[in-house]
Amino acid sequence: MNLSSNIKSIQDIMRKDDGVDGDAQRLGQLTWMLFLKVFDQREEEWEADDIKYLSPIPERFRWRNWAKLSLDSTSKKKMQTVGNELISFVNSELFPALKYQIDASQSPQHKVIKQVFEDANNYMKSGLQMLAVIEKLEGAINFHDFKTRASLGDVYEQLLNDLRGAGNAGEFYTPRAITAFMVDRVDPRLDKLEAVMDPACGTGGFLTAAIDHFRNQLTTKSSAEDKRAIEKLIRGIEKKQLPHLLCTTNMLLHGIDVPSQIEHFNTLGKSWEEWSAHDKVDCIITNPPFGGYEDDGAGSDYPDELRTRETADMFMALIIQKLLKNNGRAAVVLPDGFLFGNGIKNVLKELLLRNCKLHTVIRLPKGVFAPYTTIKTNLLFFNRHPIADDGGDHFHTETIWFYEHPYPAGYKSYSKTKPIRLEEFKPEQEWWGTEVNDFADRVENEFAWKVDFKEKRETAESSASPHWQRSKELNNEAAKLEEEANYLRKSLAGASNAAYREKVNAQTAELRVKVEQLRMQARDAQSVGDGIYWPIFNLDIKNPNAPEEVIYDPDLLLEKYKKLLSEIEETENQLKSELAVALAHHFVSEKA
Repeated sequence: MNLSSNIKSIQDIMRKDDGVDGDAQRLGQLTWMLFLKVFDQREEEWEADDIKYLSPIPERFRWRNWAKLSLDSTSKKKMQTVGNELISFVNSELFPALKYQIDASQSPQHKVIKQVFEDANNYMKSGLQMLAVIEKLEGAINFHDFKTRASLGDVYEQLLNDLRGAGNAGEFYTPRAITAFMVDRVDPRLDKLEAVMDPACGTGGFLTAAIDHFRNQLTTKSSAEDKRAIEKLIRGIEKKQLPHLLCTTNMLLHGIDVPSQIEHFNTLGKSWEEWSAHDKVDCIITNPPFGGYEDDGAGSDYPDELRTRETADMFMALIIQKLLKNNGRAAVVLPDGFLFGNGIKNVLKELLLRNCKLHTVIRLPKGVFAPYTTIKTNLLFFNRHPIADDGGDHFHTETIWFYEHPYPAGYKSYSKTKPIRLEEFKPEQEWWGTEVNDFADRVENEFAWKVDFKEKRETAESSASPHWQRSKELNNEAAKLEEEANYLRKSLAGASNAAYREKVNAQTAELRVKVEQLRMQARDAQSVGDGIYWPIFNLDIKNPNAPEEVIYDPDLLLEKYKKLLSEIEETENQLKSELAVALAHHFVSEKA
């Protein structure tokens, strides 16, 4: 029986166990057992290389001392622990030891074991079923065998792919075609020792793609130090226990001996000021969770203008401001909602286009992440640039290229059985060009188009500036009247003449009315200017080169209808604001 069949057989055994409920729990159960098995065999290699090696796992709880099949007097393989004792041993001894008796500060290996098991669970209730699983693992997996080691990574990838249909667990998995394409385009360089981070690493898809990308850069002249350097260049952070366990095991299976740089904590729960220059990396490649919200308190110390609890927005703020080095490169998966969103999303896009060069947006069709979600997504590629310290308002983004990724011939959507494939991205790769000449070789076609953001911004700023200036002038005028009112109020101190007090109070009341009128006019003028300026950050730009599509899908028709209503409402509000400013100015002039 081949490795893949053995793994499926293990899953079938677990289905018979009353304690294991659903694909996500089966995968979690299999993974912690697989982790201990593979880690134990790696330790055999480390012990052979270093006679002073000490395991981070207490001797009694190493796989070899409770799970590994031993030989009896007749050389037959037998279990070390009988079935009716096994579950009690795992729950009462093994897990408490690995959760609470490991000091993470002793070594990177100790840290890995501690983080893997601190929130792990044993779901199995049947000792006999667990023994059957152990027997299968022992018979199927010999990590010392090169062929097994190579194929185990592929089998594990298929197991992770199964997460796509495992309820909410699907959020932790990004299709491998997407991870490989994004890593290929960001192109982290081993010769420059460019570190790669995924701050929401899930099961580690982007990181394993980066490992493969680094290894493809090795040559016959590469040294052992070059190979060891890869381990130090991979960094990941994952909040939840199951994906962290899956990612750590994934790293182990992909040759990262001590995946201690796969951290187990909430990236968004870390204080804004705790992030330092030491945390910044050369390349960030990630698919942050979107559509969810962090708990109260998370992000409470973010700068006021960036304060939000929406997860994808918080990650974008961190990536731009705290995680990406100057001249660093990033690729991020984001939903359409980020492209057309207002409010904090506009502030983030302004920050992105000012501090970074957003050079490419790949627009993906629906279904890429099905069945977990059918939301349309985009791949944003950008570079971080130093902020000019000359007082000017510089934007590093001038031209944005868009590429609409089409379905393959005969496809109307993607699915778990018909996923997106890496070879589909060949047209994008051939069209891509190079940053060295600022993508000068790119040409527009039926899928690709460019937007002159610099021209849009300068035109909008030119049109909005008179309104903003008018708002500033009105606020200044209001401030002067407030000072005059304050002076009058202070003049009443100690004044006992009733007529004088009545006169001053009347003057003060009149000034307050004028101030309120001026403030209202200032707000209206500001609103008109904002209504002209902020729409330029709507990046939900449709392909102007595509033929007009006849839509029959009712969901798409409803979506299009809602968007038209939104655009009509936005136009109406802008006209109302401009009319209000004009009328207010007219009436104030008449009164004057």
